[in-house]
Order: sequence, then C-alpha cells, then structure tokens
Amino acid sequence: MSPDLTVDVEKGVAVLTLNRPERLNAYTAEMGALLSRAYADCDGDDDVRAIVVTGAGRAFCAGADFSGGTSPFDAPGDEFSASPITPAAFELRKPVIAAVNGHAIGIGLTIALQADLRIVADDAKYGVVQVRRGAIPDCMAHWTLARLTTLGVAADMLLTGRTFDGAEAARLGLANRALPADRVLDHAVGVARDIAVNVAPLSAALSKRLLWDTAINGYTPRQVAALETRLHRRVMGSADAREGVAAFVERRPPSFTSRLSRDWTPLPEP
Repeated sequence: MSPDLTVDVEKGVAVLTLNRPERLNAYTAEMGALLSRAYADCDGDDDVRAIVVTGAGRAFCAGADFSGGTSPFDAPGDEFSASPITPAAFELRKPVIAAVNGHAIGIGLTIALQADLRIVADDAKYGVVQVRRGAIPDCMAHWTLARLTTLGVAADMLLTGRTFDGAEAARLGLANRALPADRVLDHAVGVARDIAVNVAPLSAALSKRLLWDTAINGYTPRQVAALETRLHRRVMGSADAREGVAAFVERRPPSFTSRLSRDWTPLPEP
C-alpha cells in the first residue's frame, strides 16, 4: 500500500503493520486512511480469514504525530472526524487481533481498543491521554472502553489520562493477554492462524457480527436468542457444518468451503 502501512497476507492471515518506526509509528491522517482501506480490502478478500494489526519496531503507535509544523490538535476543518478509521475493526466481519507490541498512547491505544482481541507487551506504556493534551479521547473510546471493562474503569482511563503497563491492562480487561514484547506478534499470528485453519469463515462472521451488533444495538437476551436461532437455521446442515463434524470425528484439520463473497447476507432484525 504505502511505506507507512505494510500488508502481508500468508496462510489466511493478513498482517497490517503501522510502519513509521523512526517516529514510534506516530499516527498521521495518511496512516489512518491506509489502515481504513486495508481493513476494507481484507474484509472483502476471501483469502483473508483473520487480521492482525501491529507496529514496526519497538512501539505499536505512540499517539498523534507532533513532528510537523502544525499541532494535530489545532482547530480542525469541516472534513475532520474523531473516528478516522472507517470501517472500525469491530465493524468488519473477520476477526481482528491487535498485536500491541509496544507503547500505545492516545489514538494508538484507541485504535487497538476497536479490535476483537488485544495481545499486549507487558512492560510497555499505555494510556488514553488526550485529556492531558487539552483534547478528548477519540475512535469511539467512550463506547469501547465501557464495554470492554466497566464504567468505573472507563472513567479512570478517560478522565485521568493516566498511563499504565500491559500487566495492568490485562487485569482491567483491556487486554486479553500480556506477554513479553518479543512474543506478542508471534502469539497474535498464532491465534489468527488457528482461526484461519480451524474456524468456518461464515460462522466466524455471523458470530462476530452478532456479538458486536448486540452491543451496538442493545439487544435484549431474548432478542439475541431469537437471532441465534435464526442463524443456526442458516448454518446447520450446511457444507461447513458437515465438514466441521467430519473433521472432528476423523481428527483432521477441516476444509471449509464457505466464502463471504458468495455466502454472506447481513444479520436479520431480531
């Protein structure tokens, strides 16, 4: 795509790398546009079964880029959006894993909060620090944080702007796992490859959309039950369901044949 974002697709996994290591992958508008395009392209590519987003070098993303002649927090024009990554990771159909290999500050962390899973470096620094810069958090962090954790934890992160390490991020529920920095990407890619091999593409897409659409739309438990029933009827008896059972019984890797480009239809209303 561009030197600022590299895309590598192998064995069903797309690795998207924020690639400004000399600036600790500090965020720019171009980087946001490239990440948005890569997300959309991967979501539409049947050869991609899972997505990993990471950073080059020793940081994931150190926040907004202050190296230019103007501040990223100057008065914006009419085109400004506080949620520049479109679609957001949680709006895709495919699992997205953030391999947060080092420091993730400000928008660097709020981008990672939009992923389905987060593997973080245990000794790196994290923080939603925008209130300490005279701005406010972005990338829907007021929504994602309150759903990943609790309202109290979200208030702590959003209103103090304090920094914390990966071990605390895992304890608070912001991360699924905290590991030594040099193990983060390999672990995330391992999870993604397991999904690519062992999870039916349509099943993953339906389950992900039901999970996030429930949060977005505030479905009740009984509405979720109704949707689960309707989606079960869509997949039960399908070629993938037959193959998944056969592979389990025969103790071999499955060979799923569903393709989102061919088989996907949006979730029905509950």
